[in-house]
Amino acid sequence: MKKEMKKILFGVLFLFVLTSMNFVFAQTSDFNVCCEKTKSGAWCQNTQADQCDDDFRVTPTSCDATSFCEPGICIDSEEGICAKNTPQRVCELTTGTWVDAESEDEIPQCTLGCCILGDQASFVTLTRCKRISRVYGLETNFRSDITDETQCILTAHASDKGACVFDSDGEKTCRFSTRQECLETISDGGNVTSEVEFFKDFLCSADELATNCGPTRETICVEGLDEVYFKDSCGNPANIYDANRIYDKDPKYWRNIVHKANSCEDGNGNINSRGCGNCKYLGGSICGESRGKTTYGSNYCRDLNCYDTENGRDYKNGESWCITIGESGQGLDPVGSRHFRHVCVQGEEIVEPCEDFRNEVCIEQVHPASNDFNEAACRVNRWDDCIDQFVEEDCLNADQRDCFWLNGLHYDGSGGEEQARTLADVEPEEGEESFFDKVFGSSDEDDVDKGKGILRGGSICIPNNSPGLEFWQESNAKDVCSLGNSIQTVYYKEDLFGNRECDKNCEVTETGWVNKINNVCVSLGDCGAYVNINNVYTDDGVVWKQNGKRKSIQTGLLLSVQESASGGASEVVEEGSFEEFEEVNQEGSEVFSQ
Repeated sequence: MKKEMKKILFGVLFLFVLTSMNFVFAQTSDFNVCCEKTKSGAWCQNTQADQCDDDFRVTPTSCDATSFCEPGICIDSEEGICAKNTPQRVCELTTGTWVDAESEDEIPQCTLGCCILGDQASFVTLTRCKRISRVYGLETNFRSDITDETQCILTAHASDKGACVFDSDGEKTCRFSTRQECLETISDGGNVTSEVEFFKDFLCSADELATNCGPTRETICVEGLDEVYFKDSCGNPANIYDANRIYDKDPKYWRNIVHKANSCEDGNGNINSRGCGNCKYLGGSICGESRGKTTYGSNYCRDLNCYDTENGRDYKNGESWCITIGESGQGLDPVGSRHFRHVCVQGEEIVEPCEDFRNEVCIEQVHPASNDFNEAACRVNRWDDCIDQFVEEDCLNADQRDCFWLNGLHYDGSGGEEQARTLADVEPEEGEESFFDKVFGSSDEDDVDKGKGILRGGSICIPNNSPGLEFWQESNAKDVCSLGNSIQTVYYKEDLFGNRECDKNCEVTETGWVNKINNVCVSLGDCGAYVNINNVYTDDGVVWKQNGKRKSIQTGLLLSVQESASGGASEVVEEGSFEEFEEVNQEGSEVFSQ
């Protein structure tokens, strides 16, 4: 009986083994080749030969053992993606770079790091990080030192603010901080006796946190922030100070962070407000000590604007404006004058001088789109080529120079810019021609009929802000001032009795002509007859000669010149006609600027 039972068991086992062998053989025979591509479009498949695409390679072995279907790492250099276990052929078809490796760690291009994208993070390659940052218009922020995806995600939220709760010396307490400060700085403290927990957007005074930090009616200024904040009993800042939302009136105000846009508003930047601490720096206020001016606490929104400034006007915080000593513009800058830029900085008027000798001038502009915000700056005084501009459009081209157009006079071009600059930098040798002769030419008798330098009629381009000249550099100052010299020829007629009467160009014999020439001299620099910053007037800078003889400048002329130099414009006098005279004589009228 036992023998029969053994035979039966052996038969059953043999049948099972035989069946299993048939099954294995059947499976092996079903997938007997490696198709580079199947008829259904799949790549690198172990399958039956009749399933292979005839246009591609077929190998009677496993695909892992082939060269064309060997798995490796496929690198997409453009997108920064590394795909492992990718057949070589598939990688090549996608224009990727195939590398024979089992892990991305073996390939530098596939090294992962933390890509910070604003308040988000992604654990990707550097190339992928650059690609994503470019798509979102962000600067690339790649942290190769972070090698863990969890740490990477937490890093993106490092700036979250909230309540950091922990036990210290057996008491549950709290600090208001960022997530990073909570998990790194506080957790390293020696008195921390428990795990640190961070509650995003919670205040330490929240009742459900059950800490020893509660609400108060005290306020605090927080470094780096503009607003006045409530302070809890642990010294942490709470929400923005609002006298209508103390704990007794609004307990919810002490639970979660309320953003600035949803806080109180008294208008006008909440300047000097007793009940609202929502200060606005751009509106002219910032947290400061109140000295009893508020309903609760000891801080308020301090006024940052400037009042009753040097020019008598009021300015907003951050505004700047120009101040000059003496007249400015239209060639009226007196000797010793200077331009200054004034700035209102948190209620204080700061003075910034522009470069001396009027090498810089102050310019300002009002921005209507920004509530008439005033802005000023010191800029180089571009005066040096004004006199060489003979077209009004070129003269008034504010993009290139700082000049103005004066009618009634013109410059004949003798002693142009290039020559004047060269002569201004070179001392004349002994026996050499003077600067005046070089600029205007020699005074030969043949040229006596020709005027030189600044002539009557037409228009002239002169500096809007006359430059300051270094008077101790005598040659340089005289050379520049000499550009304002003028030689004129005046025509007279005599009758039979020897009575002379001016016939042509008579204006240049009058004091009005000297005034006009003097205006040009003053605009060229510290030249001519003018005042200094102390309003002391001198006429040492102008010489008037007729027929080579120096003519005295009378008091009436001095006053006239003073008035002209203070802004008055001289009227152009028309030529006179005296037909009853027969004989003609010539006289020379010269005005020299020095």
